[in-house]
Amino acid sequence: MSEKLIKVENLTLQFKTDEGLITAVDDVSFEIAPGEVMGLVGESGSGKSVTAKSLMKLNPGNAVYSPESKITLTTDGEDISVLDLQSARDLKVVRGGAISMIFQEPMASFAPAITIGDHMVEQLLLHTDLNKKGAAELSVEMLERVGISEAGKRFDQYAFELSGGMRQRAMIAMALSTKPKLLIADEPTTALDVTIQAQVLELMKELVTEFGMGIVFITHDLGVVAQTADKVAVMYLGRLVEQGPVREVLHHPAHPYTQGLMDALPKLEDLDAPLTPVAGDIPSPLERPSGCVFHTRCPKFIEGRCDATEPKSFGVFTDHTVSCFVTEDQGVRVA
Repeated sequence: MSEKLIKVENLTLQFKTDEGLITAVDDVSFEIAPGEVMGLVGESGSGKSVTAKSLMKLNPGNAVYSPESKITLTTDGEDISVLDLQSARDLKVVRGGAISMIFQEPMASFAPAITIGDHMVEQLLLHTDLNKKGAAELSVEMLERVGISEAGKRFDQYAFELSGGMRQRAMIAMALSTKPKLLIADEPTTALDVTIQAQVLELMKELVTEFGMGIVFITHDLGVVAQTADKVAVMYLGRLVEQGPVREVLHHPAHPYTQGLMDALPKLEDLDAPLTPVAGDIPSPLERPSGCVFHTRCPKFIEGRCDATEPKSFGVFTDHTVSCFVTEDQGVRVA
């Protein structure tokens, strides 16, 4: 998979507020190939959704990208600089065209006075060559594929007439119907029961195989990441602290934060064992720590170093990188 579908380089994003500039994403770099699934994990407030929305330039008007930030989308053999796109017409290629997004809250994605079917048909008419009849048929087919019963009936209903889980599935169907090159899935299975969750995850896998679609899968669930992703990026307070092949990172976590997330999982071999959460709370972006952003919660914190200097990313194994002084000093599995 040498070809790159999207490449993010040195992405730094700040928001203009009454309190000044607030850093939400800090020097983030990653790339995704066609047919590759990247899991983006971390606590709420880590900057996962802001990073994902940057790929479609969907962040609000008070967002400020640094001059070094670069996002390159490769589609149909053409390189597109996403952050240079300005007009609504130009942005169409990354908003529902080559890139689709499944948002966390389905009610925010559907207008209450427009039927589910009209939503789906409108976007297909905008982004494909289908006529209205063909768009309607494909929409019903996609509703069926995500496990919605009586799809023809649901097609003519409004979002408020559906249950939360059904709304979530309808939104997933809408995002997948244009067969995007890249799908951004922001906690797409949160509102679903485990049976439908498995069905939706299986559908995503099928589409990756069928269309060579890349996926950015944002989730808190490391079990879902292990099941679906090819690689994982761990984010904390706007920085990627560790990334690499999913099995390598989950079996050999090198950053104390990743280790803490793994320790917080229930132990199936010992159901009576107490859960071990990551100590403390994620700091406010208004009070961003100096040095390593995780040092205020890190059990391995080196005073005078971790709180003074920002660690650089280095390789610990093949395609597995981490930003941590402790791991660097220990020389853990250096590639």
